[in-house]
Amino acid sequence: MKKGWKKLITGFLAITAIILLGACGAGDSNAEDSEDKTVRLGVVGENNEDWEYVQEELKEKENIDLEIVTFTDYRTPITALEDGSIDLHTSLTEIFMDEINEEGGFSNTTIAYTNLNPLGIFSDKIEDVEDVEDGAEVALPNDVSNESRALLLLQQADLIELDEDKGNMPTTNDITANPKNLQFEELDANQTIRSLDDVDIACVNNNVAVDAGYIPTEDAIFLEPVAESSKPYYNVIAAREDEKDNEIYQTVVDYYQTDEVKEVIDDMTQGSSIPVW
Repeated sequence: MKKGWKKLITGFLAITAIILLGACGAGDSNAEDSEDKTVRLGVVGENNEDWEYVQEELKEKENIDLEIVTFTDYRTPITALEDGSIDLHTSLTEIFMDEINEEGGFSNTTIAYTNLNPLGIFSDKIEDVEDVEDGAEVALPNDVSNESRALLLLQQADLIELDEDKGNMPTTNDITANPKNLQFEELDANQTIRSLDDVDIACVNNNVAVDAGYIPTEDAIFLEPVAESSKPYYNVIAAREDEKDNEIYQTVVDYYQTDEVKEVIDDMTQGSSIPVW
């Protein structure tokens, strides 16, 4: 009789242990399922159909919530990433990000490339760069990398010449020839397109033009040529350096770099933005 009770008690304890272990395992599984998969992505401008498409795909297939955080200037996403307000940012060129990183001691790090958005020269007064008159007023973006890029664009349009030793980062002080005596006005990048009533020509970032309703491939009087030298101007997806290998962030990259997203970009920009993956 005693032996029978012992066997019964031993069996009961064994079953209880199995149930408890199962419960612990289920708890671990639930914990994994409830892991926070919200990714806050900083973008510049309102025209973000590509990321809205990715947002839907990530939610449906990976249960990742991609929160799109909109900024109106190019510098703030960099500081927001650094202070943890966002997890990733896009819409910025690598050369611009590297410049602000160096200036501020930040750790924004490229984890993928997205698009090349050619810079354009726009005008409401003329239809060809050959028609630029002497003394014409030119609007330039006022941040260092975009201003340098705009000056290089003006050189490509045969309007000025620059000191070759300055490479990708010339300033107006490095203009070695200005045969039309162009006059330069430096503005916030997002204000350049709005200056067209007041200046003769403006060098405008692609996404700024698109947000204002322009189609760069059709409306620019001169568009930046695409070449090997364009790579510093590739737009990036960036994370903090200590999170560059984050698996969820890599999943975001994988869902962006697809043929479907290429089609969205082409429709959204009328072929003005060029995927570079």
